[in-house]
Amino acid sequence: MAKLNFGGTEENVVTREEFPLSKAQEVLKNEVVAVIGYGVQGPGQALNQKDNGINVIVGQRKGTKTWDKAVNDGFVPGVTLFEIEEALERGTVICYLLSDAAQIAVWPTVKKHLTPGKALYFSHGFGITFKEQTGIIPPADVDVFLVAPKGSGTSLRRMFLQGRGLNSSYAIFQDATGKAKDRVIALGIAVGSGYLFETDFRKEVFSDLTGERGTLMGCIQGVFSAQYDVLRKNGHSPSEAFNETVEELTQSLMPLVAENGMDWMYANCSTTAQRGALDWWKKFRDATKPVFEELYKSVATGKESQRSIDLNSQPDYREKLDAELKELRDSEMWQAGKTVRSLRPENQVVEA
Repeated sequence: MAKLNFGGTEENVVTREEFPLSKAQEVLKNEVVAVIGYGVQGPGQALNQKDNGINVIVGQRKGTKTWDKAVNDGFVPGVTLFEIEEALERGTVICYLLSDAAQIAVWPTVKKHLTPGKALYFSHGFGITFKEQTGIIPPADVDVFLVAPKGSGTSLRRMFLQGRGLNSSYAIFQDATGKAKDRVIALGIAVGSGYLFETDFRKEVFSDLTGERGTLMGCIQGVFSAQYDVLRKNGHSPSEAFNETVEELTQSLMPLVAENGMDWMYANCSTTAQRGALDWWKKFRDATKPVFEELYKSVATGKESQRSIDLNSQPDYREKLDAELKELRDSEMWQAGKTVRSLRPENQVVEA
C-alpha cells in the first residue's frame, strides 16, 4: 500500500501498479460475483468485471427494462443472468447495487442468502451507516465492504473502454474471513478503478451526500441558474448567457482544471480573467460556506437520509421525479443548452 502526502496529510492508496489486474484475478478466481441491480452502477461495474475476466453474474427481475438491457449487454439468461434470488444463491460476493430505497425493500431476501464466508459489497455507505433507518444489519459471519467509484457507472464504463480508470474509495466494515482486504482491493481493481483510497462507511456517505447536493449537482445547478438569470435580465441573449455560464466552463475550462489544476488554468487565461477570478473567488466561498455547513449538518444528523428514504419509497415517486426533472429540462437555460450542443462541430453533418 502506497502513501500519498497531501500538504502534510498522509493517505493510504492502492494503485494498479502495486495491485495489478493479474493479482485481482488470482484473488477472485474462485468467487462468483453477483451484481444485484442493473441501473446506475450495475452495468458499468458488471461489464468491466466481465471484460477483466471475473466470473460475474447479474441478478435482476425478469420482464423489466433493466433485464432487457443486461441481455443486450451480453449477459445470457440462465447462464450469467438470473432472477435476483437465484443470483443471490449462486453468488459468493454480493454486489448490492440497487438504489438505497430498493436496498431496504429487498434486504430480507438478500439477508437469508448471506451464508457464512460470503461477502456483501456496496458502492455507497448509506445502508450500513444509517442502519437504524434502513434496517440493513448484516450477519456477523460475512465480509462487508465497499468500493465507491467517484463518478457515475456510465463514466466508469466509458473510461474503462478508453483504457483509463475512475478513482474509487474503499472501506471495510466487517472482516469475518480474514480475506476482506484482498477481496475488496481485487474488486476495486476489477471494476476499473484508477487508484483506490481508504475511507470508512460513515465518511464515504457523508462526503457523497454532501458532494451530490453540493458542488457536483445541487450547487452547480443553482450557480448556473443564478448567473444565467442575471445575464438574461440584463439583455444578453440565451445563446450568449448559456455559453458564458455553462458551455465555456464544461467544454474549455474544466478539462484544463482536470488535466493540470485550477492554478494552471488561471495561469493560462487572459490577465483580465485572472484578475477577476482572483478578486471574486473568496466572495463566492464566503457566500456559500454557510450553506455547505448547513448541508453537512443535515447529512450528519440523518435528516438527508431520512428524507431520501421517505420520498423515494412513495408509490408515486417516479411521477413526482419526472415532474421535477421536466422543470429543469424545459427551463430556458437547458433548452438553450440543447440547441448549443447540437451546434458543436462534432454534432454537425458536413455534406461532401
